[in-house]
Formats: sequence, structure tokens, C-alpha cells
Amino acid sequence: MKLSKLAILAASMLLLAAGAAQGQVNVGDAGVGAANLDSGVEPPLNNPSGTQFNWRDSSLITDPIGGQAIFAEKFDPGASGSSADQPLPVSSPVPTAETASQSTTTTTVSATSNSDWHLVASGYLWLPGVHGNVGAFNRTVAVSASPGDLLSNFRFGIMGFIEPSYKRIIFPVDLMWIRLGDNRAIPFPNLRVNTANIKGSELLLTPKIGYRIVDQEKLKIDALAGFRYWHFTESLSFSPPNVVPSFSSSQNWVDPLVGGRITVPLSPKAAVTIAGDVGGWGAGSQLDYQVVGLLGYRIKPALTLQAGFRYLDVYYTSAGTVINLATSGVIFGISMNLK
Repeated sequence: MKLSKLAILAASMLLLAAGAAQGQVNVGDAGVGAANLDSGVEPPLNNPSGTQFNWRDSSLITDPIGGQAIFAEKFDPGASGSSADQPLPVSSPVPTAETASQSTTTTTVSATSNSDWHLVASGYLWLPGVHGNVGAFNRTVAVSASPGDLLSNFRFGIMGFIEPSYKRIIFPVDLMWIRLGDNRAIPFPNLRVNTANIKGSELLLTPKIGYRIVDQEKLKIDALAGFRYWHFTESLSFSPPNVVPSFSSSQNWVDPLVGGRITVPLSPKAAVTIAGDVGGWGAGSQLDYQVVGLLGYRIKPALTLQAGFRYLDVYYTSAGTVINLATSGVIFGISMNLK
């Protein structure tokens, strides 16, 4: 019995080997394990340790371990069609973290560089001296004060500059407000007061609008127009109070202005700027003009240090009040490109 089983198994293996050599296995003929194809039953060869194949499609052999497909010479695709007729999958490159970062960076830089709006803000310190004439009630006196005199009586101040721009259109605005004060003993006992308190303030607000008529790498020229608002206040009081009347006064006016600005780069980091304006013409004061020269040095891409000289002159008369002053001195500042 054992020999009969071994003979049958050997005969089956010989038939399988012969069919594989011819490229096909005929399971319709009478033989070992005859199968009816019309029954739709596809008995596989159960050999879990080796290769597996389908009796109906014996031309495709799959290796379950290596995941490889080996095609026989006479492969019959059947009703499903040839694999050549099927569309080949096209794989697109998967973006890596580096390419995604580069894409984001490129987009951000492009959006920033294409922005037409820019903003520069500056804070500065002007250390001027003053000389000229001031008067009230048809009386004038000469005035002369050094930068040290003004600093010794300095109480508070704000000095700043801001300039939004859109393409070639610029909107510079300059603001300066200072407050001075002093108190002195009065050497006149008959006045029945001990000290006199003097306070004064000056406010200058200068908004302008301009157009960059020359915008080259080695030369930039701006044409400007605007106005300057002046506000002076003075007050005098005595101590003890209610003995001698106190005094206070103020002057306000607006001067129309025209001006210009020239910037010449000296190097990739240094540049010279010369600016000036003139106005008044009886609309507010009789004459109002200034000249500014600055040397700037960029210490960071968005940070520039500046130093220079500023001269400002005004001549104003109205109802017995006279203000004819020239204010000039060195100026130091720092500018930041905010956008």
C-alpha cells in the first residue's frame, strides 16, 4: 500500500513537470486528479513552504516570500487582459522637509520684496544753541543761549521722524517738542516775592508729501511740499503767589513750505543726505527756512546711525510780538526700517 501511494505521487509529479516544460498543464484529460474546468473549481497546490500557483493560470508563478512575479513563455492573460494594456502608475516626487522649507522661504521673500509700502522711523537728539531777538508789547530784547545753557534748563522733550512711502511717493513727518524751565531768586525785598518761575515750550510739527524724481543707485533726489506748525508758550509766576500777578502767553501759526532732499550713497553702508525747505511768505511768518546735513552708517540691515548739523531760522511778527530766532547745532539719530 505504501509503495502504491508513492508510485501515484511520483507519477503526479512527473506529469506536472512535463506540463510545466511545455508551458501548459492539461487538466481536462483523464489523469491524476482530473478536474472539470466548467465547474469553476480552481484547486491550488497546497505547498505552503514553496511556491503557489493556480491550476487555471499556471503561467504566472508567485513567490510569497520574495514578492516577485516570474512570467512563463506562453502567458495567457485570459479575460482580464494583458498587463501591458493597464495604465502604468506614475509616481510624483514627495516633497521633503527641505524642499518645503525652501518653497516657503522663497514665497515669503518674494512677497516681501514685491511690497510697495515702506516705513522708516527715527529718533534723534538735537543739541542747538539759540540767538536772535524776541519781544512783546513793542519791546524787543536780544537772546543768546548756548547748547549748554539750554541743556541746563531742559525739562522734557520729544524728537522724532517718521516716513511712510509708496513706490516713489513719500510722506515724511517731523516732530519736535521741548520744554524749558528755571526759577531764580529775586534780590528785591520791596517786591515781597522770593523767586520767579519761568517756563517756556516750543512745538514744531512738519508734515510733507514728496515725489522721488531721481531714483538711481548712486543718486536719489526728492521734491517736497508741506507745512510747518509753530507753537510757543511762555509763563512767568512768582513765589509766594497772589502778591504779583502771573503772566502767560502763546503764539501759533502755520507756514507753507517747499523743499527737497538729496541722498548720495558713499558705500554699501554709508550715505550723505542734504535736505532743506523754505516757506512763510507772510502766510504765517515772514520767513521760515532750514538746512540739514546728515551722514548715515548702516550697522544692521534695518538699523542706521546718523550724525550731522541742523540750522533752523524763523522771523515772525504779529500785534507787537516779535520772534526772530536762529536755532542751530549738532544732531544725532538712529533710523529703523520697520517695513
